[in-house]
Amino acid sequence: MTDIKYTVKDFKSDNEVRWCPGCGDYAIMNAVQRTMAGMGISREKFAVISGIGCSSRFPYYMSTFGFHTIHGRAAAIATGVKLANPDLSVWVMTGDGDSLAIGGNHFIHLIRRNVDLNLVLFNNRIYGLTKGQYSPTSARGVKTKTSPFGTVEDPFIPGQLVIGARGTFFARTIDGNMKMSQGVLEAAAKHKGASVVEVLQNCVIYNNGIHSEITDPLHRAERQLHLEHGKPMLFGAENEKGLVFDKGRLKVATIGENGITEEDILVHDATELEPTVHLALIGMQLPDMPVAFGVIRSVPTLVYNDELVAQIKSVQKNRKITCVDDLLNSGNTWEVTGNDPLGADCAKMEYK
Repeated sequence: MTDIKYTVKDFKSDNEVRWCPGCGDYAIMNAVQRTMAGMGISREKFAVISGIGCSSRFPYYMSTFGFHTIHGRAAAIATGVKLANPDLSVWVMTGDGDSLAIGGNHFIHLIRRNVDLNLVLFNNRIYGLTKGQYSPTSARGVKTKTSPFGTVEDPFIPGQLVIGARGTFFARTIDGNMKMSQGVLEAAAKHKGASVVEVLQNCVIYNNGIHSEITDPLHRAERQLHLEHGKPMLFGAENEKGLVFDKGRLKVATIGENGITEEDILVHDATELEPTVHLALIGMQLPDMPVAFGVIRSVPTLVYNDELVAQIKSVQKNRKITCVDDLLNSGNTWEVTGNDPLGADCAKMEYK
């Protein structure tokens, strides 16, 4: 920790930002920079790792250490960075194509291992850098350059992948909501283990307005559920609606109707180990249900890099091999005797 007081400008590099005007990436970057400035950590302790895609230009625009890696491999390389230097605050910046298609294997194993780093998933449901092909999160039926007659695939829901890989932290936010984004990023940074933050992000060129049903100011109070740990799951213009259980499923109820009171509304518990409710919240979709935002899951458990370091120290403390000579003389060895291997008195090898 440091007593230095940072501002957002301290985390901006001198490089020209080359995202399209109006791209949601600008807002995400600002939220990340604000979060880092308030963490009380020296800039030299940050490492920003990315793969390939529009979002993956992120390290160039940050006044921190960084690594622009190859397509889909950011999670794997970030894991190596964290294990090599556990004191670093490691952040992975990735898109829905980069992390969930070619990088899907690394994505789930980073989460399964619970490596202590933060992954920010920019989800615009399209491939932007390569000019508008459908991605693993594109909706069934959407028409793109690579699906001119509509896709015939169901999309991934990132949060479901996180839970399926035994994830301990998942949050969702929107690029244009700076306050909410900063709040979930701060929570992710404090979480011990792998944190995944999905950001619903707008691509103004190839998928403009993809999240407009959710973000429309006229309807967002009815279509967004902002979760807070320990508080009722309420939404609506006057918080007049909430979630209840009905026959084992989440259902929207209106306070004052059918005898429903605020006491009947479910209270959000982000720390519940059993993921059933978290999965249900992640899977809620319009028009029948609001879309859940905020920290959906935050469960403390063992952390991979801590366990690995502890194992190494334990082995070092109790090891019998302390140098190369010990290693070479360990296991099965033979001693060669005799001076004339080609003569009558052949060399003898005695097993020891």
